[in-house]
Amino acid sequence: MARGETLHAACVQLCSGLDIARNIRAATALIREAAGNGAQYVLTPENTALMDEDKERVRALVGTMKTDTAVRAFADLAAELNIWLHIGSLALRPEEGDANDTRLVNRSLLFTPQGRLHAWYDKIHLFDVTLKREKAYRESAYIRPGQVAVLTDVADWPLGMSICYDVRFPALYRRLARAGAIMFSVPAAFTVPTGEAHWHVLLRARAIENGAWVLAAAQGGSHESGRRTYGHSLIVSPWGEVMAECGSEPGVIYWKLAKDAVEEARTRIPVLEHDRAFDLVRRP
Repeated sequence: MARGETLHAACVQLCSGLDIARNIRAATALIREAAGNGAQYVLTPENTALMDEDKERVRALVGTMKTDTAVRAFADLAAELNIWLHIGSLALRPEEGDANDTRLVNRSLLFTPQGRLHAWYDKIHLFDVTLKREKAYRESAYIRPGQVAVLTDVADWPLGMSICYDVRFPALYRRLARAGAIMFSVPAAFTVPTGEAHWHVLLRARAIENGAWVLAAAQGGSHESGRRTYGHSLIVSPWGEVMAECGSEPGVIYWKLAKDAVEEARTRIPVLEHDRAFDLVRRP
């Protein structure tokens, strides 16, 4: 297979807590492990640097992309290890916008092997949900929603970026696939009940319906904040097969992605070619 036709990928699973410095150290250790095992592209979960239910404390601790401690640390790490390092998401202060809007952004950041910020994406779909017998989640109370989908490249691999709850909105992934994406990143911090019910099927569906690789790095375990997350980071093939899976504890999973798997899946079931625009009418 020609150079560029495969990509050694890894997903890092974390159980991030309340201490940003400690979380950076924990993530760094597993990212180093992944790079040492040959990974060219490493993805971490949503909220890599901080999992805290006290949103006022989060606001006080984080910076902008130019000033945040975690952004600087991971940029330097990407350069040191000479890898594409994709930090699934960080809570950050936006650089511009309404001065009266104090909300943060939930931002995914991709660094080049030279440590340069290559692309970023702000989570579009926010988790405003009340689960049965559980507390309400109101992400929109402290997070400003993103406005644009982002297609970028890891080397010459077109990547569609997303975060967690986005996975429930298939139109996002179809639009990215039609624009050229052959792999999707889905860093997440799924709750245990929703993970047990929907995690695997949603990720496999996004892969199958677009004939694309799906990489989903997750938070997993019992966090200092009191929250529990599902874990089970996954790498899913364009045919919908689970190629690698983590358990509920921190760790790293790997797979060598192949472009010809995308071509094969899209040839066998050419959904992107068959996709059509249509009108909707209601008929009694």
